[in-house]
Amino acid sequence: VQLQASGGGLVQAGGSLRLSCTASGATLSFFDLAWYRQAPGKQRELVASISSRSSTNYAESVRGRFAIARDNAKSTVSLQMNKLMPEDTGAYYCWAKSVTFRREFWGQGTLVTVSS
Repeated sequence: VQLQASGGGLVQAGGSLRLSCTASGATLSFFDLAWYRQAPGKQRELVASISSRSSTNYAESVRGRFAIARDNAKSTVSLQMNKLMPEDTGAYYCWAKSVTFRREFWGQGTLVTVSS
């Protein structure tokens, strides 16, 4: 499974961005999905996740501002990011884990920069 993330960019604080991650080589119906981010000098952290049954979970720092969604027919997972803050700056990675085989896959990062 290959994951291709897109949608990053430079945005002013208070703005919005939508990240998208498309899978090839498999449909995502039986995968748990998530977005992680890594800020400069910090460890990678979970931002949001959505299970194969569409149960969602968010980091406290983004709850109410970000929304994760999946489209199994298109093999995509998206992250709508609103009210962005400078501390949201970092490389964002999509992640998929097969429910059946428990294998994990990572996409390449897409960079989000929020200016103050």
